[in-house]
Amino acid sequence: MKFTLPTKIAIIEDRYKRFLSDIRLDNGEMVNAHVPNTGSMKTCWEPNWKVLVTQNDNPKRKLKYTLEMTHNGDTWICVNTGMTNKLVQEALDNKVITELIDYPEIKAEKKVLESRLDFFLSGIEGKPDCYLEVKNVTLKGPDNYVLFPDSVTTRGQKHLKDLMQLKKEGFRAVMLYVVNREDADTFAPAFDIDPTYSNLLREAFEVGVEILVYQTKLTEEEIYIDKKIKVEL
Repeated sequence: MKFTLPTKIAIIEDRYKRFLSDIRLDNGEMVNAHVPNTGSMKTCWEPNWKVLVTQNDNPKRKLKYTLEMTHNGDTWICVNTGMTNKLVQEALDNKVITELIDYPEIKAEKKVLESRLDFFLSGIEGKPDCYLEVKNVTLKGPDNYVLFPDSVTTRGQKHLKDLMQLKKEGFRAVMLYVVNREDADTFAPAFDIDPTYSNLLREAFEVGVEILVYQTKLTEEEIYIDKKIKVEL
């Protein structure tokens, strides 16, 4: 997925009130940038890191700039969580996620049980329809690990419970983690942060929910889902 709006390289000074950041442009001007991320953004930014922002001159917008990615010196990190489902939609359309290439019908956001899951895949005669939930992963752990979640997620726990129930009802149930940084090669649940979620993930795997982890390729021009990485539950 290529950035369609003009982009600028800048320096982040601060992130606060969850959705705001102070950014210094290359001409020295300080501006506010919208942060489209509700999470903790642990390991995703520090003062004086390089960042990529997009510029939107629509007069109806409160803030002209949006924080898209940060750079820790080793890798770009996509912090715009609104990008994740768009990346997955693009990957599904382009048959990048090999485990899911056979489904001719792809519907975004399907209300089922207690959740609104991200995708519903169908249209294969004689095979079960598939419910697919997507999570964005940016928390760097020790060594070459990335972890999920970065804070306690009761919503995520509910999604896992519903995927397990759907699997019991005969559907195909898939949990897809999109790793939006390149300085890791192994995914694991963050037991220290949310042991309930982490144990539910193990339970989901044991009852047949498929756990897929794909990593993105990130540049100043585009982001796209690139390859699978290892999973340790």
